[in-house]
Amino acid sequence: MKHVVDVGRPVSGDVIELILEDHRLFEELLRNLRDTSSDRAAVRDALATVLVAHAEAEEKFVYPKLSKRDAVGEDEAEHGAEEHAEGHEALLAVLELKGTGTKAFDDAVEELSGVLNHHIVEEELTILNPAREALGDRAKAELGDLFVKERNRQIDDNCGTVENVRKLVARSRREGKLD
Repeated sequence: MKHVVDVGRPVSGDVIELILEDHRLFEELLRNLRDTSSDRAAVRDALATVLVAHAEAEEKFVYPKLSKRDAVGEDEAEHGAEEHAEGHEALLAVLELKGTGTKAFDDAVEELSGVLNHHIVEEELTILNPAREALGDRAKAELGDLFVKERNRQIDDNCGTVENVRKLVARSRREGKLD
């Protein structure tokens, strides 16, 4: 029997801290996905769910709000969205593999890890650091509320399915976010 991995369901908080908590969760899930003694299928499902929910919430609320307040430039927000698309594409390669004990799976996980780790570092440096300075406590809390509501709605809508990730990748290709 496959177990369920908890991805957390925060209800409020500072948007910067909430995003950082998800980043640490991504890193933990990636470690578990590389661990052959873990329930890799359950970890894959959890990572897909939280990764898609997080990205969709950021693109819907966080990036636009930060751009509007000049906390980050439009280029940084656009680049973040492009990196989300790359993450979805790498995630799709992992989701489409049937087994989790193959070299192909390990290779796909390695690619996903590289894409996600790059994005995490870049986002923390070029988006979250400027946001810390530009937003006051109240704005961070209000944006945090929007972020968690959308993140949790996405989770409720089962956003991490292979079918949904395929749709997201296809949309990103149409929008020119993927080469």
